[in-house]
Amino acid sequence: MKNYTILCPTDFSECALNAIEYAARLGEKLGAELTLFHVPDKEDYQKLFPTKVVEDSLDAAKNKLTNLVKAVQEESLGKGLASCNFLIKEGKTVKTIIDYSEENNIDLIIMGTEGINEFKNNYIGTKSSNVVLESSCDVFIIPRKVFFKPPRKLVYATDYLEEDKLAIQKIVKIAKCYDAEIDIVHVSSKSNIIDKAQHQSLKEELAPFAKYDKINYVLKSYRDDAALGLENYLITSKGNILFTLSKKKTWFEKLFTNNLSKKMSYFINKPLYVIKNL
Repeated sequence: MKNYTILCPTDFSECALNAIEYAARLGEKLGAELTLFHVPDKEDYQKLFPTKVVEDSLDAAKNKLTNLVKAVQEESLGKGLASCNFLIKEGKTVKTIIDYSEENNIDLIIMGTEGINEFKNNYIGTKSSNVVLESSCDVFIIPRKVFFKPPRKLVYATDYLEEDKLAIQKIVKIAKCYDAEIDIVHVSSKSNIIDKAQHQSLKEELAPFAKYDKINYVLKSYRDDAALGLENYLITSKGNILFTLSKKKTWFEKLFTNNLSKKMSYFINKPLYVIKNL
């Protein structure tokens, strides 16, 4: 039986370093093999360092990765992390990450994001959002100013689809690592109304698949955009990580395609875990 595998792309930025911390800490709990992954794009290197030789930049990247791997090994190997190594693979960043993750059957990609980019009017960062959209494995996005702390509450946004039965099992696995609560939340709006009787029926259908004592089933109504209602719930409930299922007509679609969701401040300072593979 293969170990759980985590791929952590890094460009050595602050947000990428935060993602490595999350990857190492979660990897300790899951007994994972962690790979720090750097994708040098020669065209980008030449734009960034016009007076330097590309090979010198690659040598510097190798030195940084060696030091990062050493630090992770010293801190985490004795706490359950199975291994940590690094790999440099030249190419276009998103495609190279996706290709490698598929070829090597990676279980989870953890990467950083700068959050909302005011200049490009982008939601969670061009590269990280494209990885989320194109990846066939789960993706865990860590904003720049978020530093690791053991999560106490995980929030799963649901529209009560059949796939939720499998998705919740993944969330329970992570929750058990930290003895964390799980809030399974449905936010209804004028265009998507579920009454209390329907909610109770859906809860009873999902409960046998959860098998975890610390689960709360929450029904919230919000008169306008449901995604903004979810943001309001996340803030008031002090949720540490938002989980969403990447299936059409679910919260993933609402969060990434609704114009109003670009205004959501929650994702500037909280991690987002997108379940892609069930």
